[in-house]
Amino acid sequence: MLDYQLWLTFGVFITTVIFLMWRPRGINESIPTSLGALLLIITGVSSYTNIIEIFGIVSGAAVTILSTIVMSIILDSIGFFRWIAINMIDKARGSGIKLYWLIILLCFLMTIFFNNDGSILITTPIIIRICSILRLKMHQKLPYLISGALVATASSAPIGLSNLANLIALKMVGLDLNQYTLMMFLPSMLGIISITLLLYYYFRTNIPKKIHHFPIQLSSTSYHPLQTPPENQEKVDWWLFRVCISIVVLIRAGFFLAESFGIPMEAVAITGVVLMLAVRYYRTRQGVKDVVTQTPWHILLFAFSIYVIVDSLHRAGVTESIITLLKPLAEMGDASLIAASGIMLTILSNLVNNLPSVMIGTFVVTDLGLSDQQLHLAYLANILGSDIGALLTPIGTLATLIWMFILKTHHIHISWKQYMKVTFIVVPIGLIISLVSLYIWTLILF
Repeated sequence: MLDYQLWLTFGVFITTVIFLMWRPRGINESIPTSLGALLLIITGVSSYTNIIEIFGIVSGAAVTILSTIVMSIILDSIGFFRWIAINMIDKARGSGIKLYWLIILLCFLMTIFFNNDGSILITTPIIIRICSILRLKMHQKLPYLISGALVATASSAPIGLSNLANLIALKMVGLDLNQYTLMMFLPSMLGIISITLLLYYYFRTNIPKKIHHFPIQLSSTSYHPLQTPPENQEKVDWWLFRVCISIVVLIRAGFFLAESFGIPMEAVAITGVVLMLAVRYYRTRQGVKDVVTQTPWHILLFAFSIYVIVDSLHRAGVTESIITLLKPLAEMGDASLIAASGIMLTILSNLVNNLPSVMIGTFVVTDLGLSDQQLHLAYLANILGSDIGALLTPIGTLATLIWMFILKTHHIHISWKQYMKVTFIVVPIGLIISLVSLYIWTLILF
């Protein structure tokens, strides 16, 4: 790579990261990445061969994530999430503490069954609406809003299906979904549980002991951002609810089963979308217009373009300095390799966001000359750093940036200081527990 190309690549990367975090005027995240990738392609930094290879790596993961988002849009269109918002207050039975744990459970399940960005888009407006209905003061809203966002984002670690970067990197290190879940589920869950308990302890005095308990119906003017505003209130179609939820659960399980038969994950995901659209049409005669218009198709372009930029950065030799620092630690054994990989991704993610960081980290560990087992351990530690450690600052993950943007549109101000006063206490402990658990658990397994 020529000198000017090296500096151009580095400049494109820095500029792209700045725009991803800043997002002036709510600019779509695919615009700066696409412009940056286009510039690298035009100037010859990324060749035709590189582009074909990159497309093969990212397309399946991007389609899978996009399909899960489409499923959430379909569920939203039949009123599922609105029904959840109505019933959560009722199920809390006048207890603010019970409501807190219900919200935590909701955020966890939304990420497990969909993905972290989609979970933030779904749950944040629900939590805001619940807080508004209950007329909570700002200090009473914080436990629900901050805890919900942290749990929703961290919960992308356990199964590998809930994060775009995780899925792309999974293919790069040659780890299948079943192996990932076997090695990662327990360590990451211990970290998430510890963060959740610490969050409750931190906010225990702010969570209202008693809240209003009365039958609630949200006004027709309140709806999720992905949903077309409802014109009138309709009765719940329980048959449609049950069938659609069953499809989501079966498709989620199908991802793991498909691995055993060599069926691509994207094929399973697309099947789920087609089934849900067919069931909805059969029951409501509603077509696909809302899905077509509300689906964030730009995710395909975003995944491709961000990978072009990071791949160019890797070929420019930027990752070599990180390899030089990490190699002596990797040679000291699995424990030091796990610790170094997790800490490296935590630092990188909080400096330049976790999406490019996890790709940089994956390039680094694949070039360390590790055995397959060590490579998998380093990758999993990377994921813990990028999914849990990245929560230290609001710029660490794309999901938290989306969360901050949603809060701003609802005129709710949570400062960086307020956010980091919480995260700098709970996140390091959760990360350490996860990394230590990963080392111990893999010793038991292997």
